[in-house]
Amino acid sequence: MTPAGGTTVQDHVALAEIELCGELIIAASAAAEERLSLDRIDEVLLGH
Repeated sequence: MTPAGGTTVQDHVALAEIELCGELIIAASAAAEERLSLDRIDEVLLGH
């Protein structure tokens, strides 16, 4: 979305959610098991 002034408006919450989804995708692709455990999901989302 570009306002009349020409500056781009960013939704910081949406960007943070996209980043978290990306982290989950990376973790899932690196996992040996078929699904991530709830504990592993918490680790990824909480940054531990």
